[in-house]
Amino acid sequence: MFNKDLLTKCREPQFKEQHVELAPLPDIVNKEEEYEVEEVRNYSIQLLVHLKGYGNEHDQWISETGLPHAKKAIQDYWMRVLS
Repeated sequence: MFNKDLLTKCREPQFKEQHVELAPLPDIVNKEEEYEVEEVRNYSIQLLVHLKGYGNEHDQWISETGLPHAKKAIQDYWMRVLS
């Protein structure tokens, strides 16, 4: 339950920087939303990392660049995957 008296009405933007353009609606192709990619702005591979001495519930998704001291483990992973 929420007290409606705590709500305030939405106000129109006062400044140009506050105005947000609405995003275009996606195309529907085979009953699925499809978006046009304008550009790729960042490339990052995330790896599911298992920490030594910890259980699987502690596994984490970490970007490859966030693992500067795990080069051997990353190299071993890619060898297994690409073989």
